[in-house]
Amino acid sequence: MRVIKLPCWDWLRHYNRQTMGSDLVAALIVTIMLIPQSLAYALLAGLPPEMGLYASILPLMAYAIFGSSRTLSVGPVAVVSLMTATAVGKVAQQGSIDYATAATTLALLSGLILVLLGLMRFGFVTNFLSHPVVSGFITASGIIIAISQLSHIFGIEAPGKTLPELAQSLATTIGTTNVYTLGIGASCLLLLQLSRRHLSGLLKQCGLSLFASETLARAAPVAVITLSTLVAYGADLQARGVALVGTIPQGMPAFSQPYIEWTVIEELLLPALLIALIGFVESVSVGRTLGAKRRERIDANQELMGLGAANLSSAFSGGFPVTGGFSRSVVNFDAGAQTQAASIFTAAGIALAALFLTPILYYLPKATLAATIVVAVSSLIDWKTIKEAWNYDRADFMAIAITILLTLFLGVEIGVISGVSASIALHLHRTMRPHFAIVGTVPGTEHYRNIDRHDVRTHANLLSIRVDESLYFANAAFLEELVDTELAQREGIEHVILMCPAVNMIDLSALEALQEVNSSLLERDVKLHLSEVKGPVMDALKRSPLLRQLGGKVYLNHHAAVLELAV
Repeated sequence: MRVIKLPCWDWLRHYNRQTMGSDLVAALIVTIMLIPQSLAYALLAGLPPEMGLYASILPLMAYAIFGSSRTLSVGPVAVVSLMTATAVGKVAQQGSIDYATAATTLALLSGLILVLLGLMRFGFVTNFLSHPVVSGFITASGIIIAISQLSHIFGIEAPGKTLPELAQSLATTIGTTNVYTLGIGASCLLLLQLSRRHLSGLLKQCGLSLFASETLARAAPVAVITLSTLVAYGADLQARGVALVGTIPQGMPAFSQPYIEWTVIEELLLPALLIALIGFVESVSVGRTLGAKRRERIDANQELMGLGAANLSSAFSGGFPVTGGFSRSVVNFDAGAQTQAASIFTAAGIALAALFLTPILYYLPKATLAATIVVAVSSLIDWKTIKEAWNYDRADFMAIAITILLTLFLGVEIGVISGVSASIALHLHRTMRPHFAIVGTVPGTEHYRNIDRHDVRTHANLLSIRVDESLYFANAAFLEELVDTELAQREGIEHVILMCPAVNMIDLSALEALQEVNSSLLERDVKLHLSEVKGPVMDALKRSPLLRQLGGKVYLNHHAAVLELAV
């Protein structure tokens, strides 16, 4: 267990007017970006739009107090919103509670899991998901999210949580497309895509500074939302069948206790764990990337506490699960944010929007929000990593492919589980047949290299095997097979030396395998020796019977062993 820390004191002690100015500018830019994103991701999660705003107020403040990154921006994100929609949809369909109540309960459970993991210093859980597998899951989620929003852009009903379900729904109902909705959605999609790719460059050509050009380009979604809202109001598109956001409650979220019922908790516990895991991995990845640019250290255990506090505050203020967002955090960083005060100022801006701007959003077409989501998630589709995996490591590629296919065809929850399983399976695959090398002496030196790669000197009575991996249950049998195979191919061997500079651990299964190898060699009148065994490994071996049974000796230096044993 650990003492709860408040990282905010580190930057509060040195806070000054200049830092405040930088944080205020960054907060203004992120607020402009976060308002449409919050509404859009609430729509993606199948929740009332105001819940997106609520999830962008107190969670930002909570993370500012407990989080270790100075520039990470927390709030609703696409992948977590999709996972939320999947989880709460199952519970709400059973009729026990409604979508909104299920979402706040999900945030509560995610927050509790994160805080518990933080108290137990389980920050290392990020190691169970390799970057390629996470990239595969996020890519598949991005595809599902983009396709799921086509129903809003076409103005049709096309439910579904997997690619086949969505494809079938779209194919069945595409004939009922509302042309006015399609016109709004397609126009917004085109404008957002053009502004994302070209607006900044055009503004720079017009003489604006780099900062002003990029700031205005990032504000393009607000301009598109404003324009489409005015068009919907002026042309009375609601009467023409265009779905609008409608009435959004005005004011701050009311504090309330999330719904606690054991049957509901049982249903939501696994989704909450998966959301906590994916959100944490994504958040830490973004935080470390940005922190490295300013030489700031991100504490994974403290991130668990910060994200846990953010999700708990979201649960008690009418929100849904949140995590650190990539695009939002990058904008926050590039806009000059120096501390988490920028997030506090952003939360204040969102609160003002909830107090005063919600009546204006009545005529906002849902197709506009759908277009915003499609453009936002297009950056999640990571073809580059998939291509690199294909060229560099086919095992990594297979793990990515399995994760993508299972996520697309069976759903995000199975996709996450398959991603974790693929990461572990990939590790086991790589270590169950570790690299062993038969080594010899590089002439004129005391260095030992692989006989298949270098011109080295060997000795007829010695078999020197370098072990390039820790020995444990998955590869213990392989070691026995290797020694037997090599001895069968050589005559006159009197000594086998296991060179162990890369062995960091020998578990009980591997220890038993070494004892079997030793016994087998003694029956053949061959002695087993060890060299260059690391201190912690040697300490463990001293507590075992292996050293007493060993036919040979343990050498500190492999060259010394060769000099003594060679003939």
